[in-house]
Amino acid sequence: MNIFLIGSGGREHALAWAIAASPLTTRLYAAPANAGIAEEAQPVKVDVSDPEAVIAFCRENAIDLVVVGPEGPLVAGLVDHLAAAGIRAFGPGRAAAQLEGSKGYTKDLCAEAGIPTAAYRRFTDRDAALAHVRATGAPIVVKADGIAAGKGVVVAMTLAEAEDAIRACFDGSFGAAGAEVVVEEFMTGEEASFFVLSDGRTALPLATAQDHKRVFDGDEGPNTGGMGAYSPAPVMTPEMVARTMAEIIQPTIDAMARRGTPFRGVLFAGLMITETGPRLIEYNTRFGDPECQVLMMRLKDDIVTLMLATIDGTLDKMSVRWRDEVALTVVLAANGYPGDYAKGTEIRGIAGADALEDVKVFHAGTTSDGTRILANGGRVLNVTALGRSVAEAQARAYAAVDKIDWPDGFCRRDIGWRAIARET
Repeated sequence: MNIFLIGSGGREHALAWAIAASPLTTRLYAAPANAGIAEEAQPVKVDVSDPEAVIAFCRENAIDLVVVGPEGPLVAGLVDHLAAAGIRAFGPGRAAAQLEGSKGYTKDLCAEAGIPTAAYRRFTDRDAALAHVRATGAPIVVKADGIAAGKGVVVAMTLAEAEDAIRACFDGSFGAAGAEVVVEEFMTGEEASFFVLSDGRTALPLATAQDHKRVFDGDEGPNTGGMGAYSPAPVMTPEMVARTMAEIIQPTIDAMARRGTPFRGVLFAGLMITETGPRLIEYNTRFGDPECQVLMMRLKDDIVTLMLATIDGTLDKMSVRWRDEVALTVVLAANGYPGDYAKGTEIRGIAGADALEDVKVFHAGTTSDGTRILANGGRVLNVTALGRSVAEAQARAYAAVDKIDWPDGFCRRDIGWRAIARET
């Protein structure tokens, strides 16, 4: 098969690595790609924000499957355009991608289907939102309704933080994503990430992970797109997985089907595991980043076969096998992230890190000038390792991190701390 992968982040490098290993893959193309993806796929210059340009490329190169990695093209409806042109694509259509594209949409669906989640209110008026948080008090959660690269959520521990977050949304800090604000109750518990494939009817559980959103050690500082992750997440016991499927995932799939917008693709549930059980924080309609990196390291089966079954509606005949080892990834980010940061700084030592046993360095924000690897984003590398325990995977990952020479970058040094505390 000729496959075209859309995206340029660490998630897409992990997908490219897994797709390239499939016996079904004949040629793999990618756009916009990055320096790591270029090792697995042929980078091509295609404007992936232009559906007609994508369709033209697919026809000219006899593309059999398009894999859409990031949320932007999904929410914009790229899969619908491809389907109308008779081109198979992995990912939800625009209507189903609203599960990620609008937090208010998802909250309303949860209310309709009785899915456990935080109590909420939706606001399109700044003063009304401010009045609500002043009446409710802190802690409280303020979310830009639309997609904001993982940065549109503020867990406000004080009233002043909540008010600042509301003002930031309505003052345009997140563009159109902040035109509406969702204000939610503060939930307590432990967060986890849970992934399933859905063909519109059947939901096939994949694996669990735990992300680290805050930028600094000890879960301090502002939220980011994710500073590291590991899989599996010990908090997601078999009982908790079964409850999540029965109380959250399947009711969502059923509700989307009833609405006439069946969900086909990967559904990523951000969960809060509370004293009373799992509650939904939010949905993403694509693989997580950096969770995808640890999932692809553990996946034993062919990712392309699973994607085709998702498209064809045959997930009820499929199963998924996972390596027993733990996978853990550490994000190396540019100094200043998630605020302002410099691009174009040189990174050395990646090959040495990549050569270590059970280690894979996935590129995120990188580019190459032909001889050097240069930073080209906020989150730049994902140093990923396997181990028999979280502690062993963590030790391997940081040993690899220490082989990378990049004075202009930083990372958290405590990825996996919750699970290691359990192990010890």
